[in-house]
Amino acid sequence: MQELIPISRRIWQGKYRLPAAEGQAGDTSIEASWQRVARALAAPEAEPEAWRKRFYEALEDFAFLPAGRILAGAGTERQVTLFNCFVMGTIPDDMGGIFAGLREAALTMQQGGGIGYDFSTLRPRGALVRGVGADASGPVSFMEVWDAMCRTIMSAGSRRGAMMGTLRCDHPDVEAFIAAKAEAGRLTNFNLSVLATDAFLEAVRDDRPWQLVFDGKVYKELPARALWDSIMRATYESSEPGVIFIDRINRANNLAYCETIAATNPCGEQPLPPYGACLLGSINLERLILEPFGPRARLDEPRLRRLVQLAVRMLDNAISVSRFPLEQQRAEAEAKRRIGLGITGLADALIYCGLRYGSPAAVERTEAWMRAIRDAAYAASIALAEEKGPFPLFDREAFLAAPGVAALPEKLRRGIAASGIRNGLLTSVAPTGTISLLAGNVSSGLEPVFAFSYRRNILRPDGSRDQEEVEDAAWRRFRAVKGSEQPLPEAFVTAADLRPEEHLAMQAAVQRYVDASVSKTVNLPQETPFEAFKDLYRSAWEQGCKGCTTYRPSPLRGAVMEAAGAAEPAPPPARDGAVVYMSQPLDRPEALKGRTYKLRWPDSDHALYITLNDIEQPGPDGQLRRRPFEIFVNSKNMEHFAWTVALTRMISAVFRRGGDVSFVVEELKAVFDPRGGAWMEGRYVPSLLAAIGGVIERHLQEIGFLGGASALQSLGERERKAAGEAGPRRGPLPPAQCPQCGNASLERKEGCLACMECGYSNCG
Repeated sequence: MQELIPISRRIWQGKYRLPAAEGQAGDTSIEASWQRVARALAAPEAEPEAWRKRFYEALEDFAFLPAGRILAGAGTERQVTLFNCFVMGTIPDDMGGIFAGLREAALTMQQGGGIGYDFSTLRPRGALVRGVGADASGPVSFMEVWDAMCRTIMSAGSRRGAMMGTLRCDHPDVEAFIAAKAEAGRLTNFNLSVLATDAFLEAVRDDRPWQLVFDGKVYKELPARALWDSIMRATYESSEPGVIFIDRINRANNLAYCETIAATNPCGEQPLPPYGACLLGSINLERLILEPFGPRARLDEPRLRRLVQLAVRMLDNAISVSRFPLEQQRAEAEAKRRIGLGITGLADALIYCGLRYGSPAAVERTEAWMRAIRDAAYAASIALAEEKGPFPLFDREAFLAAPGVAALPEKLRRGIAASGIRNGLLTSVAPTGTISLLAGNVSSGLEPVFAFSYRRNILRPDGSRDQEEVEDAAWRRFRAVKGSEQPLPEAFVTAADLRPEEHLAMQAAVQRYVDASVSKTVNLPQETPFEAFKDLYRSAWEQGCKGCTTYRPSPLRGAVMEAAGAAEPAPPPARDGAVVYMSQPLDRPEALKGRTYKLRWPDSDHALYITLNDIEQPGPDGQLRRRPFEIFVNSKNMEHFAWTVALTRMISAVFRRGGDVSFVVEELKAVFDPRGGAWMEGRYVPSLLAAIGGVIERHLQEIGFLGGASALQSLGERERKAAGEAGPRRGPLPPAQCPQCGNASLERKEGCLACMECGYSNCG
């Protein structure tokens, strides 16, 4: 029986063990988990029992590590997907399409998938929304809605959802996107990356101007280097956004003839088309080194080839047995049969061979290992195509012309020409953090060892943190073999010992033999000067990488792990003395303070009753402060039932995320009804939603969440105060904005609202 170290046992029990239920024994050991997974993945085979035994041998001793969704979900009755990675459909630039996309994202995360979204299709903040006479709120505001939704969705098992948000480097809102995570507590469920085109990077190199454009309209022109420097400065301060070299990704894609990519999964190792899906698995190199620490230490290449052959077959079968949150995802996965076979334990394997991570010798050895994995994977997929047929969208001529396929050995190219290939893409390198811990804390993915002994911060659902000390597998094995008094050889280096260029050299070496992408973080000490940092991403582009991510500890980001003996990171600074920020969505107490407001809308026969409940939280000064927690809207008028329920759920989710949620008022008050608004208390209110926004604003002011002289006050209220009026405004009222043409030319005439510019009337 496999003996698990404490951290591995906790990971297995908490994330991957199938618990006993309804009279079933569940997984009684890690071996039982392997048997469950092997049985499920062998089911599509003509001889499932024979393949079950072979699949179990691949899983045994953690030699092949299927990704977490497969380990947790295969062979269970859970309504979960076996796919880790999704990119959702293209977001239409209209309200219905946006919220349809939000629903699809929620369904995908509910089944356990991490998702990526490109928000470049949404018009910039301030752009006119024709037909309703309103200004667009921009991509970043809608990302706030996605972020709030993600907080409410608990993924399968004990994982919370994760998202990647991308925006093109020429989008007019790219500067707001770059700065979005400079505020503590904002967009915490997103990783952000700028889609950097070749044209942009060349403009940066040549110091040329750069235009921000949407739908053919130029919104701004600025120096390309100024925009690049703002990306670098934001990344230096808050480790985001990352950069994705999107033109290189599309140019190198095996499937460029049938898809266009604009986003990746949350960790970046899988660039995917709309509704694209990919499942993952990793060869554990740490388990494949013969005679570790000796002069003849080497990779067991025959075993590697056998493992890769089995791993490709297992992942291909996982496509066939997996559930999918959406039918579009199933169709996309089955049409291209994309898999992401990668590695973990690379740094430990190099240590066993006496090679310093990032050195020329380590880069050379890594390339040889990755070349062997690539060639074995393509050979296995060609053999599967001979047996089961190539993927449905296989186009022989177009596929063979792809740059990565053109670089394959001639024998493999002849095999593809003769038989096709089963999988459109085969290789990828994921972070593998949790499954690497499960395997005895081997080094994660292609990353260097973080520290040989460290404290890992464990975030609990209530926001509290625990710590546990963890030892690296190579260090633990060296002490067991050589004794604790033996000095560590030079190969024992950690992330803190490496120069940035050594990180990039390893990333580029691995990327050369990976047809998708790799997840890699260039870790930097906090004291790294900006001048030494700012050219890293351009260097990554020049070396052929498909993206770049860095991490420099800071008061804003803190640290997930700390070397033993390190001090606790400082908590994120409070932004001000009035707004309470929270790291986790709040649980609802039994009783809350609140108020109910009556709202009459002229076009409705029945009043609306709006209830806002608050929670008390200590502010930075220790004083209790009220902040909005939830909202309910009730009315006898059933016409509004569906959208008021949806509205209250979404606003309540936003309230519970913490931070300055006053933007909810701004968004609601900007909504114009194309049928016309109403005059209320001497001012024009453009829609019922805007009236609800006014009620929320009033409540936030009354509880002290917003100042009494809020910048969100309506024009009518400000004018009335300035004139010293106590009652309804009398005399002519200023023209309001027309919902048809957008001009401020809407006036009331003979009981109707009529536009003096275009002739619109709400009376027909």
